[in-house]
Amino acid sequence: MTYGASMTTFGSVLKEWRNVRRMSQLELGSVADVSTRHISFLESGRSNPSRPMVLHLSEVLEIPRHDRNRLLGAAGFAPMYETHDPDGEAMEPIRNALAWTLQHHDPFPAIVLDRHWNVVDVNQSGAVMFQLMGLGTDVNMIDMFINDERVRSMIVNWFEVGYFLLTRLRTESAALGGDSVLDAAIATLASDDAITPPDATGPLPPALPAIFDIDGLRVCLLSTIAQFGSAEDIALADQRIELFFPGDQATRELLLSLDES
Repeated sequence: MTYGASMTTFGSVLKEWRNVRRMSQLELGSVADVSTRHISFLESGRSNPSRPMVLHLSEVLEIPRHDRNRLLGAAGFAPMYETHDPDGEAMEPIRNALAWTLQHHDPFPAIVLDRHWNVVDVNQSGAVMFQLMGLGTDVNMIDMFINDERVRSMIVNWFEVGYFLLTRLRTESAALGGDSVLDAAIATLASDDAITPPDATGPLPPALPAIFDIDGLRVCLLSTIAQFGSAEDIALADQRIELFFPGDQATRELLLSLDES
């Protein structure tokens, strides 16, 4: 049985991703340990790839899971990656890992985000932070930062945070080969005159904190991002856990006191 009966050819999809990664046929062949001639033949349709070759080139080009299915289909093979039922048995270890991480990060905020920055889950401290900001836990973080002027006005160092956010969105969109939702947010942020690059004339801090003034309550937060490194599920590969830590002693004491109340 063959798959991917659309007019899209394997060669055109391969060339599309090679261009996204800004690699010549020579560069792709060198990294993939495949002759430039064979790459050329694959793109022109003069040669058909084996399933292992499709997967190998997908890995070299760092193609996201959902687009690897597209490449497999264009080559006539069955898709390899799927999205599992989040409540199903196969996902139980994942659910347990996420729940453990969120719970044990209290009293500091932690959230789980999907590809488009929708909040999928949140720990108790994170829920309290959203509540203090007048938000529910079903928020989209991009929309919150870009379209909610009230929330944005709470960010004391928005000019720095906004620039970091812009850079992060550009990196994420590039990794995905472009994403309409992320690209729209990038365009909006790029037009914000309040966002400025960091001052290159002086020393930079080891990490950029986000400083909030929530009705006179000052909160300084650092964040780190974790993902499942071996995720093969399409949705799970796009999910990440963002763990927030106090950026100063005053914030640490504040978060600890909120946990006790």
